Amino acid sequence: MPNSKSALKQMKTSEIKRDANRTVKSGLVTSRRRFLETAAAGDAPASETAFRQYCSELDKAVKKGVIKANNADRRKSRAHSRVAALSA
Repeated sequence: MPNSKSALKQMKTSEIKRDANRTVKSGLVTSRRRFLETAAAGDAPASETAFRQYCSELDKAVKKGVIKANNADRRKSRAHSRVAALSA
């Protein structure tokens, strides 16, 4: 247990932030899974749509401070490589 009043407040806000971050990260995992499923199926138009959705989720996560910008850029680059391989 926290020893001071401010530590107690910090603990409460940390819980709230953790829950919010968990929600965003869960959405990222779902979006990534949907993209990978469409890419594995070989459906180029559907995977392009799923790729856009995944990139949008990543950008929103960066904006909210859940993940770092370079992390999102790396994930988008890897996903784009998969989309490019399907198109070729």
